[in-house]
Amino acid sequence: MFVVERVARGHRYLYLVESVREGKTVRQRTIKALGRKDVLAASGELDRLAASIARHAERSIILSDIDAGRIAARRIGGPLLFGRLWDRLGIGAVLAEVLEGRQFGFAVERAVFVATLHRLFVSGSDRACTDWMKSYAIDGVEDLALHHFYRAMAFLGEETEEKSEGALVPRCVKDAVEEKLFDRRRDLFTDLSLVFMDTTSLSFYGAGGETLGRRGHSKDYRPDLAQMILAVVIDAQGRPICTEMVPGNSADVKMLMPVVARLRTRFGITRSCVVADRGMISAETIARLKSWAWNIFWAHASAPAARSATSC
Repeated sequence: MFVVERVARGHRYLYLVESVREGKTVRQRTIKALGRKDVLAASGELDRLAASIARHAERSIILSDIDAGRIAARRIGGPLLFGRLWDRLGIGAVLAEVLEGRQFGFAVERAVFVATLHRLFVSGSDRACTDWMKSYAIDGVEDLALHHFYRAMAFLGEETEEKSEGALVPRCVKDAVEEKLFDRRRDLFTDLSLVFMDTTSLSFYGAGGETLGRRGHSKDYRPDLAQMILAVVIDAQGRPICTEMVPGNSADVKMLMPVVARLRTRFGITRSCVVADRGMISAETIARLKSWAWNIFWAHASAPAARSATSC
């Protein structure tokens, strides 16, 4: 059965009908005339009839309750899976250690968790994150507001030391988090004989970013925006070791040595083989790496195979 609308004498009428088969023909048989559409809508009779029918349909009941705000449908898969990885890597415990003695007045670890999950799922700004998280069942985020995300991100980028000679950027809280995470999985056999490194540019809108925001070669095709350069270093198993944020006008060829130098000082790596893009290699870079007893491979721009810059 279903409702049809028919026009008669200049007015629209609603009818409850059903389809019946008579031989090889299917026709509509009127069960009941419901009345003029405008009169039913004005009196509320149409809404009452629809609500009465919907009470006997479970799907309609649930949808009606969601629309009325009586129940909330929230996703659970992403937070559960990512939460397991978060705990297994010990990120929450490391953040708690770094936050010891700090009085922020809100759950900084939860804010970092949600912001990271948001960037993995859809990316976007912290402002967008506050609306996005309402669709997910995430423990401990009920009291988080936009300014909490701003403060949490500022905390991770908080400088802890002056910029050392030869470094691209000062040391910050984020560095301490990465080092503590690396120490948690370090053992007698921890090996970083092979590391991979690559860079990309991240453009951004608005004010801020005085330290890193610069105009440079845009890999996301937005030369009109200020940007920063993100360098990512991972081990042979695909696990991230660290990230480095540098000014947006930094050339790739000038980035490899400062990042490699920080790997030596931050993680105690004395000998390794670095796999990097050909654009990061120069004669000076090769000479300095040889003096450190480091090896390097690069992916040549015109050939799919990797070529060795020094004997490995």
